[in-house]
Amino acid sequence: MTASWSTIDCDVHVNVPSMQALLPHLDDHWRDHVVDRGMNSLESMNYPPNAPLTARPDWRGKTGAPADTLEALQSHALDRWSIDVAICNCLYGVQLLYSEDMAAAFAKAVNDFVAKEWLDRDPRLRASIVVPMQNTAFAVAEIERCATDQRFVQVLVLAMGEVPLGRRHFWPIYAAAERHRLPLGIHAGSAYRHPVTSLGWPTYYVEDYCAQSQGFQSQVASLVCEGVFAKHPGLKMVLIESGVSWVPPFLWRLAKLWRGLRTEIPWIDRSPRDIFRDHFRLTVQPFDAPDSGDVVHRLLDHLGSDELLLFSSDYPHWQFDGDDAMPPGIPADLARKIMVDNPRATYFERG
Repeated sequence: MTASWSTIDCDVHVNVPSMQALLPHLDDHWRDHVVDRGMNSLESMNYPPNAPLTARPDWRGKTGAPADTLEALQSHALDRWSIDVAICNCLYGVQLLYSEDMAAAFAKAVNDFVAKEWLDRDPRLRASIVVPMQNTAFAVAEIERCATDQRFVQVLVLAMGEVPLGRRHFWPIYAAAERHRLPLGIHAGSAYRHPVTSLGWPTYYVEDYCAQSQGFQSQVASLVCEGVFAKHPGLKMVLIESGVSWVPPFLWRLAKLWRGLRTEIPWIDRSPRDIFRDHFRLTVQPFDAPDSGDVVHRLLDHLGSDELLLFSSDYPHWQFDGDDAMPPGIPADLARKIMVDNPRATYFERG
């Protein structure tokens, strides 16, 4: 990376246009399965294709599908904001599959598709490794396979899976990520093994999307309290599309209860707030705070660090209108850190 970089976008989305696009990246066995079963898509309900949030109207292609061509990504995002590096997060529904073997095959196919059809065609692009969390050994193997390609700069998982991410059977995944100096990106979304709220299934999509912050809170608590960072002190986590305003009150409550219950988790020898600031980062879209500069200033003060936020457009998701991808109220001196310095330190300057 060079000193001339201006902007690093830590969350853009690229789509698999159809199951046919993956067939060249599957072996004969799985290609036959696709044909014999009549499989035509792995789209999930995390981002329904026709939902307004899934794509701004002006970012939809001729077919109505968002982010399905490199040319669209270039004109809508990369060139528009003079982005020098963009990290592609493909949310194709590999996590929905119940078959561990099929999930591993499709994760590999998605990663190979992204490398060939996106990364090979624009040097500004990097990507996250999609892993089959259905099987820890398969996930580790996919990290080891893709990590040899330095254009893959992160491991990607969803905020809501089968069990909390702090559970120890996932730790080999974190060991592999730490070994290759790859952050773990936790993106909004669910494998839909369980209801997305603690009270059961919601009725409307807006409830599902709003409930994602609860999922992120639960994952932060799990990762901290289970001792992931005591075991893997070099590991970084990036909360992608999580929102931001929930973080200070949640950390206050977690730290308060830890002080009274710390004998239960003796491996946590410092405040969860300190652990969060050392190991977690957050993308800025959606920046769920009022536009008031005073409110934003107080929120940033409560976060307690100017190193936590990473620039993201969340293209093509509809998080803002117009051309100003940086949330309003962010001070100019902090904007530079959010767009360049913090992403560099997170993804490209790891010691």
